[in-house]
Amino acid sequence: MTVLDRLGAVIAARKTAEPDSSWTAQLLSRGPEACAQKFGEEAVEAIVEAVRGDRDALASEGADVLYHFLVMLAARDLTLEDVLAELEQRETRSGIEEKASR
Repeated sequence: MTVLDRLGAVIAARKTAEPDSSWTAQLLSRGPEACAQKFGEEAVEAIVEAVRGDRDALASEGADVLYHFLVMLAARDLTLEDVLAELEQRETRSGIEEKASR
C-alpha cells in the first residue's frame, strides 16, 4: 500500500467525521465547490514554486496539491483508483490521439 493509498483511506474515513475533529472533515463538510477551490489555491502555489525553482518548496506544495486533489475527489465520491483506471485506459493511446478524442 502506497502513501497515497493510505492517505486516500484516511480521507474516506474522515467523510463521516465531525468537522471539528479534523481539517479534512472540515474541508469535506464545506462541500465539493470549497474543496475544488482549495485544490486550485494549492495548485497555484505549486506553480509559483515551480517557476521560482525552489525544489524543497515545490515538493512541499506538491504534497499539498496531492492531498487536496484526493479531498476534492472524495467530495465527489471518487477515489484515486478511479483516476488511475482512467489513466490505464489512456495508456494505449498517444497524447495526440487522446486530445483528438475529446
